[in-house]
Amino acid sequence: MPTVLHINGYKFWFYEADIQEPAHIHVNKEGKEAKFWLNPIQEARAGRFKPYELREIKQIIENNHTFLLETWEREKSKHVNG
Repeated sequence: MPTVLHINGYKFWFYEADIQEPAHIHVNKEGKEAKFWLNPIQEARAGRFKPYELREIKQIIENNHTFLLETWEREKSKHVNG
């Protein structure tokens, strides 16, 4: 799945292979990668980010939550329906 958001140097995207998992987002910055569940918003894997970075990432996800969930569902639908 595509990269869907770039904010403050963070890149947010979905992996197509993860479509069977609950809604989540991957985030990368400077070679570090984390994973967050989207419903509810919760850290799944910190991936070497510092606590303050994880708080910033979580805030970005909260601020864009509706967009991220809608995008996840739209992409999931594309892959499930064909």
